[in-house]
Amino acid sequence: MEQKKNIKDFTLQELESYVVQNNLPKFRAGQIFEWIYKDVETFDQMTNLSKDLINKLKQDLYIGRAEIEVGLISKEDNTRKYLLKLEDGNSVECVLMEYAYGKTICISTQVGCRMDCAFCASAIGGLTRHMTSGEMLEEVMAVSRDIGERISNIVLMGTGEPFDNYKEVIKFLRTVNNQKGMNVGQRHITISTSGLVPKILEFAEEDFQCTLAISLHAADNVTRNTLMPINKKYKIEELIDACKIYIKRTNRRITFEYAMIKDINDNEESAQKLSKLIKGMLCHVNLIPINKVEEKVFEKANKASIDKFKNILENHGIEVTVRRELGSDINAACGQLRKQYGK
Repeated sequence: MEQKKNIKDFTLQELESYVVQNNLPKFRAGQIFEWIYKDVETFDQMTNLSKDLINKLKQDLYIGRAEIEVGLISKEDNTRKYLLKLEDGNSVECVLMEYAYGKTICISTQVGCRMDCAFCASAIGGLTRHMTSGEMLEEVMAVSRDIGERISNIVLMGTGEPFDNYKEVIKFLRTVNNQKGMNVGQRHITISTSGLVPKILEFAEEDFQCTLAISLHAADNVTRNTLMPINKKYKIEELIDACKIYIKRTNRRITFEYAMIKDINDNEESAQKLSKLIKGMLCHVNLIPINKVEEKVFEKANKASIDKFKNILENHGIEVTVRRELGSDINAACGQLRKQYGK
């Protein structure tokens, strides 16, 4: 007997193919799709469908939901950290942050990660498996359900490398953006990569309006090789060239994420190198004071170093922000909660 499929893994187009194959009018797919993203728990709640269609859906499909295993709320800034249990028993993390412009959820795209960045908790234990697009959608839905509010901004910057799970991530983006579904505007979505050059070039051809964020964290190959093993495959020059092609193709600004690590990449020389590397590009730099991870020796740069670094970049005409430190009292950096409860 064929295994039932999670209906949240279907794009609207795939749902249309399913209903047509079952000799049903194509418009039924739109009705079903709308019900799913109104967050019904059962097919029986789809009141404008016939009994026969509901029974057919029950026979072939199910509505995937994640269970909140752990939910923590920061006393400092109301950041919420969730550990969600997936249907196969694996757990993933997501974080809900409050900004002046609304609520932003940072979701995971893989269970674990194989990029092995030196300062990151997500890669401890390596990659378990890719997540499906439906599981990513359910991260947003589970948290929205918990807080009783719509979430309007999404960042794919949790556990995992989104471009290492490219096909499912693209499916997620198309579905979450669909007007009949969650209808999250593409300009309200940021997707992060550690620098998978071929996928950056592929993404440039997708015609998305999302923001692309590059986890750069160093401005020379020697430092970046130490922090991010992916740099041994795609050198920094190749990565910057791909970013320039992406900007030219999309006319969209890139964000460079730069984790400020004490005595590693926070000095004046690093700031000058970074300025030279990206000067003249349509870009923005996000300086990130890193979260302390128990197993890692790295410490965040002090405020004076961060301020000096920021000033050097600004003096070169580069737009810079220092990311607010959110949820430090609940270990809001991805990977920390899963690891803690996995013990």
